[in-house]
Amino acid sequence: MSTIDPSRLLQMRSTILNQNQALQRAAGKGAAGGIDGGAGGTAPDFGAAISNALQQVNAQQAKASDLSEAYERGDTHDIVSVMIERQKASLGFETTLQVRNKLLSAYRDIMNMPV
Repeated sequence: MSTIDPSRLLQMRSTILNQNQALQRAAGKGAAGGIDGGAGGTAPDFGAAISNALQQVNAQQAKASDLSEAYERGDTHDIVSVMIERQKASLGFETTLQVRNKLLSAYRDIMNMPV
């Protein structure tokens, strides 16, 4: 068996970290801030992602509602765009509902795990 050369190991680590930083810069994410993510890195925030998704679904539903009301008032005669926006809003709501159901199921599974 051969022995591990510490200087070679540190050189390989440095090379890997440099390549990782170059890939992140190329992807437009900037430096990671170190191995542990550090204070300089931006970690994805689950709460913000869910909040953003809910705001988008709400905006889509408001847009569909506004178009429906405009059609009912006679301001527009484009029923196709009204129906498309209503379907988009419905699809967004159904997706949100399914995500909520999966999250609740995962929460229940975690809570029922023996410690």
